[in-house]
Amino acid sequence: MRRLLVATTNRGKQAEFRRLLADLPAEVVTPADVGVDLDVPEPHHTYAENATAKAMAYAAASGLLTLADDSGIELEALDWGPGVRSARWGGSDKAASVIEALQGRTDRRARMVCALAIGLPGDPPTVELFTGTVDGAVADEPRGGGGFGYDPIFVLPEGLTAAELPAEEKDRRSHRGRAVEAASPRLRELLDGA
Repeated sequence: MRRLLVATTNRGKQAEFRRLLADLPAEVVTPADVGVDLDVPEPHHTYAENATAKAMAYAAASGLLTLADDSGIELEALDWGPGVRSARWGGSDKAASVIEALQGRTDRRARMVCALAIGLPGDPPTVELFTGTVDGAVADEPRGGGGFGYDPIFVLPEGLTAAELPAEEKDRRSHRGRAVEAASPRLRELLDGA
């Protein structure tokens, strides 16, 4: 079975990707599983550029078909920020930082965005991009014990936060889940052609 490298050291993302990719004919592996230790800078102005940089670097270093994502939260009240800077914005408790930033604001509309890059090893590696977006709002306080990152404050249209949903349901509705759904037919082609 062909290996598919998920280019992240974030344990929450690793677990989510393992669930999302479970139906593919691949052994999903992490950088630690294959002995790859990279620190890929994410200085770019778009999710797609950051995801591309990670996918290319990990595909080149591992020689494996690679998935990398860049994702973030965008808030209407902050001119759709922090966006691509979400991972580096707001200190260690990002959810608390968002709630604080929206203190006294009535517009709590938000969206979660994911750019997913498939890195194909080669000289040079090539990349194919897919996206997923989900609209919602920001809760007044964190709710739910599941998920990670912004999940406890991101309210889906049904009124529950992403952290209040069972993992499989959250995956199906999430920005990352939608990006994987968009990429799955192509991943299947690539894995079947191996």
